[in-house]
Amino acid sequence: MTEAAPSIVHLRDVRLERGGRTVLRDISLDVPKGQVIAVLGPSGSGKSTLLAALTGELEAAAGTVEVFGRPIPRRNRDLLELRKGIGVLLQGNGLLTDLTAAENVGLPLRAHTRLPRPVIDRLVRMKLHAVGLRAAADAFPRELSGGMARRVALARALALDPPLMIYDEPLTGLDPIASGVVMALVRRLNDTLGLTSIVVTHHVHETLPVADHAIVIANGGIVFSGSPDALSASPDPLVQQFLKGEPDGPIGFDAAPRTEAA
Repeated sequence: MTEAAPSIVHLRDVRLERGGRTVLRDISLDVPKGQVIAVLGPSGSGKSTLLAALTGELEAAAGTVEVFGRPIPRRNRDLLELRKGIGVLLQGNGLLTDLTAAENVGLPLRAHTRLPRPVIDRLVRMKLHAVGLRAAADAFPRELSGGMARRVALARALALDPPLMIYDEPLTGLDPIASGVVMALVRRLNDTLGLTSIVVTHHVHETLPVADHAIVIANGGIVFSGSPDALSASPDPLVQQFLKGEPDGPIGFDAAPRTEAA
């Protein structure tokens, strides 16, 4: 990665545990300002655990985790302030079904600011326009397609103008066209709004074209870090197994034992 750009996220020799079990070990990562970073890996590899560390939900068992140039705070008030600068797009969208698209997008503004209603309404229209859904402001989530609902959730994640965006499996449940629209938005919004984006996903081929840098997590650690082109050309059998979706190889998968039919 470019050393001249300041790091928005800095991890060094991090170990992450859940329930006393080590999920990730020896994780070192720098995310420069303005880049789109793809965090790839098979299901269960620890990608969501890494996200939990970045948002302060999970404290590292060892090592250093810094966001915006400072360690993740432990005090609730300081942690809340940090999280205001991090927009998170959840894979399940998290839209409230009894609120319209506009009302969903306005939630963070109503909860975390004292802006007057007319200003909030204008900001909501701007955010919906940024994701191409201004005309859907009065629609309820049940009236939206999967791709549209994902874009409303994206507009809500952007409501407080966070400098850092984290996308947690943003393509789950989307068809190829909607996936292309969402990933194009990720790139365009990152560039036009001056964001830094971390995209956590197992959708390799849809994500790499918009990424500046890619890392692959497997077997409890980072097994690749480099450009998308270098990833595609990597001779590492572990990387190739993941890219090709091969069931057999150095990446292990837990499976329940099969029982013979009576």
